[in-house]
Amino acid sequence: MSAIPSTVSVEQFASDARAWLEANATYRTGGNEEKEMVWGEGEFSVSVFHSLTFAQEKALLDRMQKWTMLKAERGYHAITWPIEDGGLGLSREHARAYGRIEALFETPQGHETHSVTTRLIAPTINVYGTPEQKKQLVGHFLASRELACQLFSEPGAGSDLASLGCRAVRDGDEWVVNGQKVWSSGAQFSEWGELIARSNIDAPKHKGMTAFMIPMNLPGIEVRPIKQMSGGTSFNEVFFNDARIPDSMRLGPEGEGWKVALTTLGFERDHSDGGGGGGGRVGGSWRQLIATARALGVTNDAVTRDDLAKAYTLFRIEGFVNRRAADLRRAGAPAGPEGSLGKLMWTGGMSFISDVISKILGASLIADTGDWGTYAWGEHVLGAPGYRIAGGSDETQRNIIGERVLGLPGEPRVDKDLPWKDTKR
Repeated sequence: MSAIPSTVSVEQFASDARAWLEANATYRTGGNEEKEMVWGEGEFSVSVFHSLTFAQEKALLDRMQKWTMLKAERGYHAITWPIEDGGLGLSREHARAYGRIEALFETPQGHETHSVTTRLIAPTINVYGTPEQKKQLVGHFLASRELACQLFSEPGAGSDLASLGCRAVRDGDEWVVNGQKVWSSGAQFSEWGELIARSNIDAPKHKGMTAFMIPMNLPGIEVRPIKQMSGGTSFNEVFFNDARIPDSMRLGPEGEGWKVALTTLGFERDHSDGGGGGGGRVGGSWRQLIATARALGVTNDAVTRDDLAKAYTLFRIEGFVNRRAADLRRAGAPAGPEGSLGKLMWTGGMSFISDVISKILGASLIADTGDWGTYAWGEHVLGAPGYRIAGGSDETQRNIIGERVLGLPGEPRVDKDLPWKDTKR
């Protein structure tokens, strides 16, 4: 990696970054300072979940990995991260400057598995990992040299993740794992998985779990893709049949898996980008919404203008909330309830965009007329409801805000102090 001095000014850093991007990427259609879309040119994607074949999705991920590894040669993939992790150790202002410039260039489309690896699991290992785990995995994952998935949810443990039943039984210096996980995005592409398993059935459900980082090619692990209504197979079931995990891959103390899971979920709910992650915005953007409205000639309609103004307002407020959360991360604060507010803003914004674009497009949303940038919005409308569940349901986020931010009484939990084995499931 080329050395960039920690004293470099934001202006000089931005100038150097632009020169590097000009040498390694091409400007978006419309000129090097043009942020608005040129209608009808280039790729138009607003999908929330991919509707690709296995080979197409793998190729998309490969492009994103190669781009991230190229950025890692300069440290642009992890601008605010320490140098020992492959980053630059620079400020949030440097990262924001890079993000604004990279947005002017054509870069590979993002993918959830890439984001999970670089923005969820790498930071979690940084918090809970042993020195050996951090040295082996954090920089490796930030540069996306290998990918990792979450192995959290189960058929009977979705929003109530603490009721999970996948068992991890200690056997000397190893753990034997049996059970099932579901909705594991990208498991079929991942070399690693962050597993939360039940290690003590006599403890209350929140206290009897342990976390692990596991190689996905271990004997006894089977991945089965799940067909989605959008057409893709990004989600998976993962089965464990006497899979043996060395204790050296345990993430955090035994029995503290719930805290590890909350840390990962906190990063999942934080949609700020602290290091030039790039790759575009899942589910489309304000830029694409306003471009569609202009192309269809509806921006002079009073009702549509009101909807567009509200959509823009939600977009900007979400950005401010995420920036605040990112600044807290930069100051060293752990992922907290601020992420829940950001996630609610994000999912609410996506749902509102679905409503607005449905009114704008009418029948063109469900009948392909062949017009560029119209029928593609159907993937957004089909996928947006999924994120009201993924990463913790909207109801769960509101409970977190009510209890941890507003100090309201907690919901009654009849199984709070019961041993997990005695709870109803």
